[in-house]
Amino acid sequence: MSPEENKALVRRVIDAINDDDGAALDRLIAPGFVHRNPADSQMPPGPEGLRQMGERWRRAFPDGRDRVEDQIAEGDTVATRWTFRGTHRGELFGIAPTGKAVTMSGIFIDRIADGQVVEHWDEADIAGLMEQLGAA
Repeated sequence: MSPEENKALVRRVIDAINDDDGAALDRLIAPGFVHRNPADSQMPPGPEGLRQMGERWRRAFPDGRDRVEDQIAEGDTVATRWTFRGTHRGELFGIAPTGKAVTMSGIFIDRIADGQVVEHWDEADIAGLMEQLGAA
């Protein structure tokens, strides 16, 4: 796949998470997909892990959405700068719902093979999120 096709694939994954589209995740995420985030080291491999992560964030931020701000691709790797916006309506990291609107930014790095995402790194401004929720 070309770098442009790889960027489009990652955007489709983000859309599938935003839209709670498990069928799309099954097509776009490799069965052996690995999520490399030490803060979420218990996430199962494959599409199921992303589904669980999406569910956890949707419970906390039912109106939450990730938005792609910028992407750079080279070879089989795509870097995506993103912004998340949502309203804190459910428990997250032990913090009771605050009703606060939040914005969080971060960077995903995804590796693509055979038309699917096989590996994912995730760096997010969790400290800034905690500050917005009054927990910092």
